[in-house]
Amino acid sequence: MTTERQVVAVDVGGTGIKAALLDREAAVRHRERRATGREQGPEAVVATIVDLVADLLRQAERQGAEVDAVGLAVPGIVDEATGTGLYSATIGWRDVPFRDLVVERTGLPVVVTHDVRAGGVAEARLGAGLGEDSFLFVPVGTSIAAAVMTGGRALPGANHRAGEIGHLVVRPGGEQCACGARGCAETYASAAAVARRFTEATGRPALAPEVARLAADGDRAARAVWDEAVGALADALLTAVLVLDPPLVVLGGGLAESGDLLLAPLAAALAARARIQVAPRLAPAALGDRAGCLGAGLCALDAVAATAAPDAVAARVAPEGSPTP
Repeated sequence: MTTERQVVAVDVGGTGIKAALLDREAAVRHRERRATGREQGPEAVVATIVDLVADLLRQAERQGAEVDAVGLAVPGIVDEATGTGLYSATIGWRDVPFRDLVVERTGLPVVVTHDVRAGGVAEARLGAGLGEDSFLFVPVGTSIAAAVMTGGRALPGANHRAGEIGHLVVRPGGEQCACGARGCAETYASAAAVARRFTEATGRPALAPEVARLAADGDRAARAVWDEAVGALADALLTAVLVLDPPLVVLGGGLAESGDLLLAPLAAALAARARIQVAPRLAPAALGDRAGCLGAGLCALDAVAATAAPDAVAARVAPEGSPTP
């Protein structure tokens, strides 16, 4: 009997870690979720990640499978060439040599990538970007970032910072951003900003999708916050479009959970504000919070393919109906 070959995929978020074992066709054979535990400090989070990888290797062994590589998607600024997490404001680490740590523990090839870029890879090959040569993947959640996708791959940039469109200044002199600038897009248009600004205006806590529904129902405070968010996001996207000229923007994250309450006014704002830009098509992300984990696994499968004979590598696109994490 042929032994199944698998990869480990891990996606580290601010509150939770999603992990899976994927086979050579990117079908999920096992999945897990754990709390990130960032309140315990960055060193504890790193230890949790390394321990989780080791646990998944034991799970693969119980299945009678062999693991060929590990894919790890982490937040913040990531040096993919060295496998280092340079900085994460969300979790607080600096210069964490993830690749070396996991190699030391497992002896396996390890690919470390940015969580948004991993999500973009999954949407390109398995989701809303399938069939598109280039597009922007823009998750709008606690913050705003983008993966610049071309040919199924995400461009990291010379300094590992490509796609940080949440820090485009769209309201000069506006609200203070955590980066130190004023008027950044994510201080107005992130899901976290929408919830915060509505609560500040009304004293009523509400998540971004609820604010969107209240705005649609005629709540004046919600409408003011929502319109500002849509306008700020449109301005940020149009700046990115001016430079990159993508045909498609795939929107994910908490704000995109509002569906047409976001997509319809955002498309209208893009069309109304565009000058020499051509407003791109908009599409909701297809994979939800599974994208980062799937993308990490796909990157690991790429690493396996790069070291194998071409005729020995199975297809790395999951067929329709394959299970997902």
